Amino acid sequence: MIDRRLDLDSVHAFVLIADLGNFTRAAEATGTTQSAISLKLKRLEEKLGSKLLERTPRYVKLSSSGAAFLEPARELLKVHDQAISVFSEARQRLTIGISDHVAGPELPALIARMNAQDPRLLIEIRIGSSSDLLQSFDRRDLDAVVARMHVGRDDGQILSLEKFGWFASPDWHYRAGEPIPIATMPEPCGVKIMASELLDKADVSWDEVFVGGGVAAVAAAVMAGIGVAALTRRMLPLGAIDVGPQLGLPALPRLPVVLHSRAQGERRQRAISALSAALKNAVGT
Repeated sequence: MIDRRLDLDSVHAFVLIADLGNFTRAAEATGTTQSAISLKLKRLEEKLGSKLLERTPRYVKLSSSGAAFLEPARELLKVHDQAISVFSEARQRLTIGISDHVAGPELPALIARMNAQDPRLLIEIRIGSSSDLLQSFDRRDLDAVVARMHVGRDDGQILSLEKFGWFASPDWHYRAGEPIPIATMPEPCGVKIMASELLDKADVSWDEVFVGGGVAAVAAAVMAGIGVAALTRRMLPLGAIDVGPQLGLPALPRLPVVLHSRAQGERRQRAISALSAALKNAVGT
């Protein structure tokens, strides 16, 4: 009889690769190396006698066998976690602040990724401006913060560089000779300060026509045809267009997404690693 008892670490590695679509990100999420992740997957495939992933230099995708195995694999890990939770230590809390400019539509997936890493960890997420969250972090009210790089700080780990553009609704039309209508967030938003300085330096006439309390509000103003905003594409509803080139607006730089963390203990650090890997995968480089 063939022994097909599965190694749970290998099953976990397979689920991570499938979710993140990337061996490197999966390795980062578990605090190991890409070669170690590859070896775990190879052993799992040998045990099952089937290829689970199709891997090329450009992408990773599930094979038909991998697609069939994915949900049972998730259930196996879930049942395992439930079983050992009977003997687990008291529930720990991890408090994370995520900048409104970073917390995009991927937020549910990010939370799910951390929960899958450790279902017994109580995760508290706070959304706010980079400035407010970093102040809370410095007061030790937060274990970690993911935010845009803040002027005057050189601490933290850069997770990714995200591209910005000047976006407007496809129905919006510029009236020649008038100032560019700009929708922004209130100061001290770093993106607002950067965008206004670049416009002034390029001698572009502009007028602040809308101030939103969050990125969702600014994106809504853009899609309502109120004006133009400096945003990332992943934060916008489908259909928004980059009007920067046609209006001759200054190019916006890629802005760093930075992790600040003082999380202590193996469980908290594993969850932060899982969040970092998932964010890198969502934002890209």
